[in-house]
Amino acid sequence: MSLTLQTPSSAALSSASSIHRTTTRSTFSFSLRSTLSPTTLHFKSHRCLSHTRASASSINTVSTNELDAVSAFSEIVPDTVVFDDFQKFPPTAATVSSSLLLGICGLPDTVFRNAVEMALADFECYGIENSKARLSCFVNKAFANVGSDMAKLVPGRVSTEVDARLAYDTHAIIRKVHDLLKLYNDSNVPPQRLLFKIPSTWQGIEAASLLESEGIQTHLTFVYSFAQAAAAAQAGASVIQIFVGRIRDWARKHSGDTEIESAQLRGEDPGLALVTKAYNYIHKYGHKSKLMAAAVRNKQDLFSLLGVDYIIAPLKVLQSLKESVASPDEKYSFVRRLSPQSAAQYTFSDEELVKWDKDSLANAMGPAALQLLAAGLDGHADQAKRVEDLFGKIWPPPNV
Repeated sequence: MSLTLQTPSSAALSSASSIHRTTTRSTFSFSLRSTLSPTTLHFKSHRCLSHTRASASSINTVSTNELDAVSAFSEIVPDTVVFDDFQKFPPTAATVSSSLLLGICGLPDTVFRNAVEMALADFECYGIENSKARLSCFVNKAFANVGSDMAKLVPGRVSTEVDARLAYDTHAIIRKVHDLLKLYNDSNVPPQRLLFKIPSTWQGIEAASLLESEGIQTHLTFVYSFAQAAAAAQAGASVIQIFVGRIRDWARKHSGDTEIESAQLRGEDPGLALVTKAYNYIHKYGHKSKLMAAAVRNKQDLFSLLGVDYIIAPLKVLQSLKESVASPDEKYSFVRRLSPQSAAQYTFSDEELVKWDKDSLANAMGPAALQLLAAGLDGHADQAKRVEDLFGKIWPPPNV
């Protein structure tokens, strides 16, 4: 059974124009805009509903487009960055991030602008005397308001970014997630519709383990090594995200990483090899985590990962897949590369099968993972600081 990306009905879009928030009782207008920069707004989707994938090893009897063909094996996720793309490849779920808030605030009359303005006008935050605590309250409200509105527009889960500046403080991460979850609960968004996106430091992985034990779904990101992926799986993270292209980029410019060099000696791309190894580990040892391959750069990357749970693909790749006919005699064979059956045959070393802890994780992370993790944290921390600076300048809004 293939999965296709369907455009929302006009009724669904029109109903979005009168979403009410329990704390503000006000509405916002939903409109499509195409003027945002690629770093401004993006939706990333991963369906929470179960679906059936083809059990056959390949598709070779029916002519179809390549997007339908590959969607039989993995959930193909549109990396949508402008609102017009909603029509071509509508997201089934969404991510709320600091970059999204900056994009919303950067243009007048954009989607979700009212959600941010209502956060800045919130009476509970308004009454906090400490300026740092007041800004934190405003940001939490903005995240939850935007996320709640998104939850009404998409059928899948909303993943909410946890402040990267908390990445090395387990208890601070948990407190932040609890604060956000309470705000979502106030807006009647059930916890099963939510994910909380946490950096894969040891403290982030530890926080994910504790949150998952409470029934709170987590999304561990910035995974650049097998040790991180295995530790995240042992923690029971709902989603583990690996950035294929970023690992490849590092390998082209640097050396000295044992994990990457081992993949290269086998003639493998290091990013694709990490996704394959993590998938096999998760399935061979019965972990519940779903694996998401991000920073996929081209169709061949995507073909090499068929069978992984989610693949985030650029729009140019999706468009090429949609426009290409997958006939029986084409040069590409649509074969499921990753499967529980193949995972069962994969062999891991004794060193890879340890119970991961803080020290073993630190010792196993090579220079690529350390540098890429640090770069990701720095970038996201900078965005979070920019949001606070912006909110500090525009608060209070004109109508308060």
